[in-house]
Amino acid sequence: MSPKTTSSRAGGKSGVRRLMSPGRLTLAVLAVLALVFIFENTRQTKIRLLIPEVTMPLWMALLGMAIIGWLCGQFMIRRR
Repeated sequence: MSPKTTSSRAGGKSGVRRLMSPGRLTLAVLAVLALVFIFENTRQTKIRLLIPEVTMPLWMALLGMAIIGWLCGQFMIRRR
């Protein structure tokens, strides 16, 4: 029997490939585009949630909804 050989790459590209997979790259691009969209919309707007009506910058409302969406996604992933 021949001994098993393993090919180990010290500092190889496998770590970079895991870090920058197509899915993660797409997610990073979408996150950057979402942030650009949020911070481009800086005007004041009226927001009504059930009964109270508040006036706040649109970027703050968009960022808040993005964070709530992210938290809901994290909750659903952890429940699986």
